[in-house]
Amino acid sequence: MNKDVMDMIKPGALVVVTERIKEKDKERSSKFKGVILARKHGAGPNATFTVRAVVDGVGVEKIYPFSSPVISGVQIVSSPKKVKRSKLYFLRTVSKKRSRQKVGLAV
Repeated sequence: MNKDVMDMIKPGALVVVTERIKEKDKERSSKFKGVILARKHGAGPNATFTVRAVVDGVGVEKIYPFSSPVISGVQIVSSPKKVKRSKLYFLRTVSKKRSRQKVGLAV
């Protein structure tokens, strides 16, 4: 992942993470679209970011390392101008409409 994308990944941003999934001898790509809740461990090789989405009425969170070879791309759909907190864990208990109001996403 390049440095420009790493700088744009911040809490509150709506992203689409494309990951490569290997099943036996086949390989396919899967997209996971969600809101970034947190970014941890700085900018080093162990840095991670947490993405949350609601899939079929169930909240799903995935933690991706920045240096993972599984990630084939990250696309930033939208990003808020300012977020009041560095960790947006409160979005787990808030409705989708209320979370857009709190974070300032226009999706």
